[in-house]
Amino acid sequence: METMSLPQINRDDPRLKLKVENRMKNIFVTQVEEAREEEDENINYIPIITEASGKILETGVNTLQKTLVLKKQVEVDEVDRELALKREEVRERMQTLAIQRAEFELKQQENKDRARKFEKFVQDNETKRRRAQRKYLAEKRQNELKEIEREQLLQQLKKLQDRQQYLKERVTKYKIYEDYLLMVLDLLPENYLEYGADSLVLPVIRRRETLSITNRDLVERLSGLLEELERSQRSLDTLNQEHDTNKLMTNRKLYELQTYWDKIKERNKELEMNLQLHQGQSRDQTQETGSLLIAVQNLGEQCHLQHYGPLEDLTLLHMMDMIKEFIQEKADVERRAMRLMDSSSAMASSTELTGVREKGPAMVKSNSKTLLKSTSKTSSKSGLFAGSVLKM
Repeated sequence: METMSLPQINRDDPRLKLKVENRMKNIFVTQVEEAREEEDENINYIPIITEASGKILETGVNTLQKTLVLKKQVEVDEVDRELALKREEVRERMQTLAIQRAEFELKQQENKDRARKFEKFVQDNETKRRRAQRKYLAEKRQNELKEIEREQLLQQLKKLQDRQQYLKERVTKYKIYEDYLLMVLDLLPENYLEYGADSLVLPVIRRRETLSITNRDLVERLSGLLEELERSQRSLDTLNQEHDTNKLMTNRKLYELQTYWDKIKERNKELEMNLQLHQGQSRDQTQETGSLLIAVQNLGEQCHLQHYGPLEDLTLLHMMDMIKEFIQEKADVERRAMRLMDSSSAMASSTELTGVREKGPAMVKSNSKTLLKSTSKTSSKSGLFAGSVLKM
């Protein structure tokens, strides 16, 4: 981008000239207005400019639009220059990164080669180690077998030495008998081995053979008896174990049956108690029902009305209806008597009644009181009967 040259400023432009009137009275304000003394009103105070030059150019009224465009163009050129520098810097960095990436890939490839070689080296060492370990285990096993064989041979040697020592002791022990027999042989005649009818050696030899055969038979019989005894003992042990097992199982079943029998016994007791309780309740209910029926019959006899017919032909419901009707009639009579009593009390309040007139209300009053007492008793009985019926 080509840089544009700034236009030259014409110094003869009247807009660039500052016109100041009464130069002697143009001063700068350097003090606060309150602290300053009053002066002549003709003084023209010039304020101190604190804004930047660029801001003044942008907000100034007399600033040309072309000047602002040029200023913005200069700023754009500066930004382009900085952007080009940044691009160059970024390109150099990218080149550096490409070089570093290539070096990194090369090093990574070298590391992979080294890792591959190292893995191969480790595998070879592992193979050698396993081979050496197998060889070591085989040799160790062989050494153990050799050591076991050596121990066995040492034990056999010890046994043979003990046997040799035992035989030597027996030879030493029977040496005197050998000497004695040799001496006897020297003393015997030459034909002592001939067996004749009168020889004394032949019965002894036969007796020895018989005893030997008998001893062999007895030993075999004893061995058979011992084996049979062992078999019988094992059979006895098996039978004892089976007996103990059966005994335990039987005891367990007996305990379960005993427990079940106890539960059934308790259940039967509960059922018997419940049955007795229900029987008692039913007996009480029966008694109450009978009492109620008797009370109803008694009330029916007392409250019998002719239009219901004979009392024996009435059912319980009809009898209760009759009692109800009788009670209602009595209640009506009671209300009438009360009204009559009210009227008699009004008549008693009048002046000077005759004796006949006085006796009449008194009799009516006594009769009404008797009627009221009978009706109250009847109503109380009917209330008790109704309450008992509701309970049923």
